[in-house]
Amino acid sequence: MAKLRGLVLAGVLGAVLFSASPASAEPVRSAAVTVTVAHASVALVPVQTQTQPPGPVLDPAQTDKANTEKTKNKLIAGVVAVALLGIVIWGRRIRSKKAKSS
Repeated sequence: MAKLRGLVLAGVLGAVLFSASPASAEPVRSAAVTVTVAHASVALVPVQTQTQPPGPVLDPAQTDKANTEKTKNKLIAGVVAVALLGIVIWGRRIRSKKAKSS
């Protein structure tokens, strides 16, 4: 039953992917642009209106603080994982001792 369900799912997914039409069915047509020499010099001059540099500004102090917090969280998660693993191993050992004595 699981194989049949997987085959049906793969078939439906394949049919959807292969029958899906592209986002733009019509070909893109570019318009012809004519520029005279007098207008070309005006159009090619870049305009600098942005006063701040693009992108985020990273503060090294905040980056270091974030890295230390991330490291602390990873250490806590590791300690919790080791503690849980120890509990599981201890519980299995106790269960196996009880099963042997019975």
